[in-house]
Amino acid sequence: MEKIKIAIFASGKGSNALNICSYFKNNPKVEISFILTNNKNAGIISSAKEIGIHIIVSSNDEVENSNYLIAICEKHAISFVVLAGYLRKIPEQFVQHFPNKIINIHPALLPNYGGEGMYGANVHRAVLANQEKKTGITIHFVNSEYDKGEIIAQFSCELAENETLESIQEKIHRLEMDNFPKVIAEILEK
Repeated sequence: MEKIKIAIFASGKGSNALNICSYFKNNPKVEISFILTNNKNAGIISSAKEIGIHIIVSSNDEVENSNYLIAICEKHAISFVVLAGYLRKIPEQFVQHFPNKIINIHPALLPNYGGEGMYGANVHRAVLANQEKKTGITIHFVNSEYDKGEIIAQFSCELAENETLESIQEKIHRLEMDNFPKVIAEILEK
């Protein structure tokens, strides 16, 4: 049986990427083929090497080129692309090449707190500033607009009045760790 091959794109330390790798490590049907980063100083580089996952470090100019990304994915026979803290817009031609095959995680309940510049702590600060009663994560397909693709799943958590940036980050991190790999697995089984 041929395995489903996944590419993970990440820009930072890569906790979600590593969690996904761990989740699928002994899965007979799924293989993490490589992790691509656009950040030569990303923590995910050394972490991926430590666990034996092929890492591709690319420049921002390279990752803006659909043909470059398509060629890498075709070379590795990629079926799905997972964005795990990847902080670049995906080129439209690449999205068209992988329709409903690129999955992103966003640290808010879309459509709220999405769009250009809304990532990580920027999202959590906005949630705090608006005194939201709950927040969460959204797992969605990627289209040509930031955070506008079809929503696959959302998971939420309640917020207390005394929340801090750090406490929200921890709650969101827990939701991501618990749910992102499971939702990916469900998508792959369809």
